[in-house]
Amino acid sequence: MPDHGVTRVLATAAVAALDDAVHAGGGDALRAARDLTPEAIVALVGESGLRGHGGAGFPVVRKWQSVIANEPAPGTASVVVNAAEGEPGSFKDRTLLRTDPYRVLEGALIAARAIQAGEIVLGMRRSMGPDVDRVLRAVDEITAAGWCDGVDVRVVAGPDDYLVGEETALLEVIDGRHPFPRLAPPYRRGIDEVTEPGRHARPESSSASSLELASSTHETDAPPTLAGNLETFANLPGIVTNGAAWFRELGTDDAPGTIVCTVSGATERAAVGEFPYGTPLRAILEELGGALPDRVLGVLSGVANPFLPADRLDTPATYQALRDAGGGLGAAGFIVFDDTTDPVAIAAGVATFLSVESCGQCTPCKRDGLDLAALLRRDASSNIDERGLDEIRRLLESVADSARCNLATQQQVVVGSLVDQFPDAFAAHVHHRTSAVAPYPVAAIDDIVDGVVVLEPGQATKQPDWTHDAVDSGQFPAQRLDDPRIRNEE
Repeated sequence: MPDHGVTRVLATAAVAALDDAVHAGGGDALRAARDLTPEAIVALVGESGLRGHGGAGFPVVRKWQSVIANEPAPGTASVVVNAAEGEPGSFKDRTLLRTDPYRVLEGALIAARAIQAGEIVLGMRRSMGPDVDRVLRAVDEITAAGWCDGVDVRVVAGPDDYLVGEETALLEVIDGRHPFPRLAPPYRRGIDEVTEPGRHARPESSSASSLELASSTHETDAPPTLAGNLETFANLPGIVTNGAAWFRELGTDDAPGTIVCTVSGATERAAVGEFPYGTPLRAILEELGGALPDRVLGVLSGVANPFLPADRLDTPATYQALRDAGGGLGAAGFIVFDDTTDPVAIAAGVATFLSVESCGQCTPCKRDGLDLAALLRRDASSNIDERGLDEIRRLLESVADSARCNLATQQQVVVGSLVDQFPDAFAAHVHHRTSAVAPYPVAAIDDIVDGVVVLEPGQATKQPDWTHDAVDSGQFPAQRLDDPRIRNEE
């Protein structure tokens, strides 16, 4: 791993056991937090300016205050650590778990103290088998060492679908259901939800599966949940031990601290590293990935933000700066493209991934997403006419209608940015001025071995109905998996 000199949350070497973590100061922050009132911890985190590291960069203290405002009885609220990393291009969360899971667990216990939660749940995916085992061993160690102090800590390994990483969908998985996003945020509806498995909602349900799950108007006694990204919790021990002013020594006023980045694609190597917020994106790409190609086309941050063209690579890596530049920071999983990759191939790959991973609760997202992906694959294969290009633009306008999560909007912003930035590339296939190309392979990272990305193998055979059958059934996942005859067979 390149040595970039910042190791606030990402250790340079793996911490093998709890004794090693304790020798390096592990547990000190938790003991300090227990000498503070919950209100004092919340105030400290507010002063630090810590932002969530899941992609949106939402101020952490606002989430905490939202949970507290729901007035949960002591010990009833939950902390959910979102470790279900599935964003293409990102490998930061698993790198953090592999180097020091104890820091993450300590941070979660500090958060539990702040909101007086009675349980902590780490949500992961089953494909992360060795990492799940690593976390389970760490949980056993901290429990035996007395770190948990009456807080129940458990790990839930759910399915490998992309939507498991969406906060409300992860809560559904923890509650024993499929990863179908809810309407209400976690702080209003906790892990224990209001809809019994197998029970249908009203006939006028807007959900393709006829399941409303949580709504913004349905009141429930379920206690709220504080859900956050794994990296967010990893920052808490340092803040409690060293203070808010120390935390703000790195980064910017608007985005203090550091961020763990992943770089892959058209680079000399793929790698993960930690940098202060505000570091120029180009410096991150070159330090982790090596010298950039002579003709860089641009960069995607996962499949959640617009394509950032090459002439804006010197933009500081903050949420606002990259947004103002026309891109986005997201989970800081940067995929670099050079001019050997056709922009139409990128668009077709992104659209195919998102349309397959759509759960189908919102019909336009799934139906229009699949149609959009099919048209983009036809464009890439030079089998489309001008009317097809017009249809791509029309579908980009409708795909996010009535969407209950952000996946359909990602189609609009990522594919739409490519269509807008490279109109000649899309038209070239219509007029056969360029060769047919295959969609760019878009999938979550399964591992990084000797600087080479290994993509999750199952993505290539996954059907839109979320099976790996030879032929897709034509059913949306939210329809197929709501069938009580097969609910427990998945």
